[in-house]
Amino acid sequence: MKKVLVIGSNSFSGSDFIDLLLEVGGYEVIGISRSLEKQGLFLPYKVKNSPSFSFHQIDINHDLNRLKTLLDTFKPEYIVNFAAQSEVGPSWDHPEDWFQTNAVGTTKLANMLKDLPYLNNYVHISSPEVYGTCEGNILETAPLNPSTPYAASKAAADLSLFTFAKNFRFPLSMIRATNVYGAHQQLFKIIPRTAIYLKLGKTIELHGGGVAVKSYIHIRDVSRGTLLTMEKGVKGEIYHFSPDKGVAVKDVVNAICQKMGVNFASATKTAPERLGQDKAYTIDSSKARNAFGWTPKISLEEGISQTVDWVESYFNEIAKEPLQYIHKA
Repeated sequence: MKKVLVIGSNSFSGSDFIDLLLEVGGYEVIGISRSLEKQGLFLPYKVKNSPSFSFHQIDINHDLNRLKTLLDTFKPEYIVNFAAQSEVGPSWDHPEDWFQTNAVGTTKLANMLKDLPYLNNYVHISSPEVYGTCEGNILETAPLNPSTPYAASKAAADLSLFTFAKNFRFPLSMIRATNVYGAHQQLFKIIPRTAIYLKLGKTIELHGGGVAVKSYIHIRDVSRGTLLTMEKGVKGEIYHFSPDKGVAVKDVVNAICQKMGVNFASATKTAPERLGQDKAYTIDSSKARNAFGWTPKISLEEGISQTVDWVESYFNEIAKEPLQYIHKA
């Protein structure tokens, strides 16, 4: 059994990656997050009830000593870090919290991990937000040009991590994936939130009219790419995971409206654009496609259908949950 530690196991991306590891088999997995383990509504791996997974509540900002004890006992060959303050808009309200977790916390973690003899690969989940507005053929070598506190904190973390890779042979591989979505996602994200609002009869606000172009990619396609990076990624390299083309937010909302039999015009209204909203995220993933033979398998239409079906099936539980982002320092 290969040993994998997943940091940020309560996150949407982290929990799906764990679900994939348990589905593939051959991995002993420990997940850590700063909060208590969530319910099955948000953690797909919980239905497996696998003896190959265990959870520990550990905050990398405050519990590094506890984490070091766990690491030296478990001795993971792989560590995959999904942990982050990840919302863009709220990062303007508390930028210091974003930098504390995303930059300072990540740097302290890397400094602790850099000398572990049993670690084969540390996979860090970055973000294409670090590039700013992405227009044209954006490769992994594109300059960093962040336009929000969230993006700046992620860029700072990335630069910090590469100093450890350059000077200490720290086994770093980095991933930047575009707009992930799917069942079990946070309810305030645009795709599940649209389906929920349509069921509740609430009006959907489209910031800037929804003309911003996003590259929506199903979470399982990114999880497959993350697994390939973990096992086959070249140390010191960055890999993009993205679909073949971008789609305007309004077109995604319209597709959900059609799926649920609701008129788009009557269900939506234009709202002011978010501060620092980038116009497009259309990054190039040919490097990962060539290196790993990776390609997206789940179409946007199929993924939207799966997500809407999840909302429909679990709506009684979903209706009890908050629909807005709640900040935790």
